[in-house]
Amino acid sequence: MAEGTTLDVTIVDTTVWIDFFRGKNTPETEMLQHMLNAGEDICICGVILTEVLQGIREDADYKAVASRFEAFVFLPMHHSAFVSSAQLYRTLRRRGITIRNAVDCMIAAVAIEHDIPILHHDRDFDPLVEHCGLKVIKTREKPTGKSRKATRG
Repeated sequence: MAEGTTLDVTIVDTTVWIDFFRGKNTPETEMLQHMLNAGEDICICGVILTEVLQGIREDADYKAVASRFEAFVFLPMHHSAFVSSAQLYRTLRRRGITIRNAVDCMIAAVAIEHDIPILHHDRDFDPLVEHCGLKVIKTREKPTGKSRKATRG
């Protein structure tokens, strides 16, 4: 996929997947369930896949989740994503904001590079929206059809 290519998909962050697989009922897991039911395109990147899979204890669950994730669009992370990730982190640090988990900057860099919104439940993405142009899916409203709204700060 060419750098900067725009896709009609959503990156679903690790935080949402963890809540989803634990059976938590949150606005984000409801949105994810709606997206899955509607057959919408969902994408992940390598660090999301790693984070989700490393937290699974049982082998049978691990195999089932790994198999399920094969159906999603996989966004490769090229050199540019890692450089952009570092730049995002540095930009926020200069503004006095520290991202607790550098992986979030990696995920944001991939999303920004491909102009794809993120469905998440992680406060570390908030300053990336406000200061870096990251798009996110707002989940304040109940999901209906394709009425999701990607916003950026």
